[in-house]
Amino acid sequence: MDASVTQAALEVRGLAKSFGRKVVEGLDLHIHPGEFYALLGPNGAGKTTTLRMIAGLMRPDAGSIRVFGRDVLADPLGAKAVMAWIPDEPLLYDRLSPLEYLAFVAGLWQVPPALAKSRADELLETLGLWPHRHERCEGFSRGMKQKTVLAGALIHDPKFLLLDEPLTGLDAAAARLVKDLLRRHVERGAAIILTTHILEVAERLASRIGILSGGLLLAEGDLPALRAQAGVHGSLEDVFLHLTATA
Repeated sequence: MDASVTQAALEVRGLAKSFGRKVVEGLDLHIHPGEFYALLGPNGAGKTTTLRMIAGLMRPDAGSIRVFGRDVLADPLGAKAVMAWIPDEPLLYDRLSPLEYLAFVAGLWQVPPALAKSRADELLETLGLWPHRHERCEGFSRGMKQKTVLAGALIHDPKFLLLDEPLTGLDAAAARLVKDLLRRHVERGAAIILTTHILEVAERLASRIGILSGGLLLAEGDLPALRAQAGVHGSLEDVFLHLTATA
């Protein structure tokens, strides 16, 4: 069998990080291509720290991270070339318009100009930003900025996306656009790991869910598997609250 078929989108082994206290402790994760994975946990569980280490923005104290076979610690540029990171606070160059911002980001990733323009036009149309394509981002609402950042993350067609609370600040219509776009990206073989406090989003979008508390992975699987591990027959909220309360 072709190795590319079976290669993990993300393989994390023994990941650990401390800031005076243990924030992430011996974490193992394995995510497949075409998988939508939700990493859930209460505040301070270590979710954002985990995503930052996977994205190569923070060095772990121990452990290994591979993204589509690329070692994040030994080959950070190679790993970052196949992924995109979207933090919970959208970061933009406010003086640029969405078109200018996407052209700038595409240039950083060395996307050919014609392809970059085609992708930018499609993303702006899909996300409802086309009428605002020439406006400066400084006047945008938080939701519009969030959608612009998402377009920038997708401009080089990454195989792996890390999303930290990506639906914060979006109204219902915008959230639907973003969720549909992410689903299509996964259907094309990309992998996504997402954190969210909106458990209904995780329940509807994710094919597999991990529940983190105190830097430890308490349970992992689809909803039926999580119910079995928790011994609770109810919603994801019921399972989540039971597991984190007893951790």
